[in-house]
Amino acid sequence: MSFTRGGTRTGQSPFRGSSSFRGLAPVRLDGGSAHRLGFGNGGGFSPRSRGPRGFLARLLRRTFGRGSPLRHLDWILLLGVLALSLLGTVLIYAATEPTLKLQGSDPRTYLIKQLLNIAIGLVLMAAVSMLDYRQIRALAPFVLVISCLGLVVVLIHGQVINGARSWINLPGGFQIEPSEYAKLSIILVGAIILGELKSGQPRPGPRAVMMTLGISAIPLLLVVAEPDLGVTMLMIALLIGMITLSGVRLRWLGGLAVVAALGIIAVAKLHLLKAYQISRLTSFLNPNADPRGTGYSANQSLIMVGSGGMKGQGLFNGQLVAGNFVPEQHTDFIFSVSGEELGFYGSLLILALLAVILLRALRIAYRADDQFGMLLAAGIAIWFGVQSFINIGMTIGIMPVTGLPLPFVSYGGSAIFADMIAIGALQAVYRHRVVFK
Repeated sequence: MSFTRGGTRTGQSPFRGSSSFRGLAPVRLDGGSAHRLGFGNGGGFSPRSRGPRGFLARLLRRTFGRGSPLRHLDWILLLGVLALSLLGTVLIYAATEPTLKLQGSDPRTYLIKQLLNIAIGLVLMAAVSMLDYRQIRALAPFVLVISCLGLVVVLIHGQVINGARSWINLPGGFQIEPSEYAKLSIILVGAIILGELKSGQPRPGPRAVMMTLGISAIPLLLVVAEPDLGVTMLMIALLIGMITLSGVRLRWLGGLAVVAALGIIAVAKLHLLKAYQISRLTSFLNPNADPRGTGYSANQSLIMVGSGGMKGQGLFNGQLVAGNFVPEQHTDFIFSVSGEELGFYGSLLILALLAVILLRALRIAYRADDQFGMLLAAGIAIWFGVQSFINIGMTIGIMPVTGLPLPFVSYGGSAIFADMIAIGALQAVYRHRVVFK
């Protein structure tokens, strides 16, 4: 069919030579326009997209595209956790390799187990971080019930280690410590109750505070019954910190301080502490009272930390580490291993990575959309901060020996799983703000 328009020749395109379109760039179906329109190499209509390269391209776009959850993660927090976990794994290998060699066992036993623990922990972290914000609130009661059931089971069938019945033996030589998850349950319960503010209510009322204390008392008393002094101290610190940050009136905080003081007096007067716990507190107050007994670990830890100097003796070169002079040096006293083999600079690196995690957690809490997210992130920050202070403090003699591990550094499956789940919760709070801002 031929036609004539505007002086164009019959059979010629009416747009050729038109001044309205003169100077415009030609449409290219293999460039950015094609990607946006769905044609060419960027769209789904190209034959090449059906091959392996096309599948890989689609996979990468879904993984790292604008709608991908990976784009909405706090990568600084994640990199800090990975760096600290890998550094801890190296220290665990250095702490256990000489002893296992002498025993004729595989020197990589704890190395392989810890790498497996980290891998499982990362999977748990990824699963929690992908949860919707409301799902975490819905799962909180289940976490509380499961952790309390685990604490009951450990009181009945648990294995006594260092005076406390804290572990449940599983098939295959594995163990689980329910008290690690009781920390998370207290944070979740406190965040839900103290974060449920009615319209026009600026701060939680007395009823919310009493409910938080009443429900949290269940796992707390079960941990006291084990007895686990370190976890008990940490859980009390979590409750005090979260109630304080929730914005309650000062007179309620004063009342809680009075109750806490009366509780300490009652524990002392009623002789509720076990003999080994009293010995640990006594050796902390007077380290030279029993240097070969209860004060042995603390004294040897101080010697080990001091022997490293500024630069340390080098990985796998620590003489005190090789001699296994400090008991549990791959778990509770892993910071002592860092002091001897990596020195002050290596220990400072651990502190710096812990500071990165704490600062990112506090930043997430500060920028959270609501009271629940703020308290959840702040509670996790208190958890990591207080536990790190107690663990490092007991290795340098400023805190009593309590058996709390150093987050992400000490060996242990239950501890690393709980830590990674907490990081996943932080990522969920962060993603909620980024996605719905």
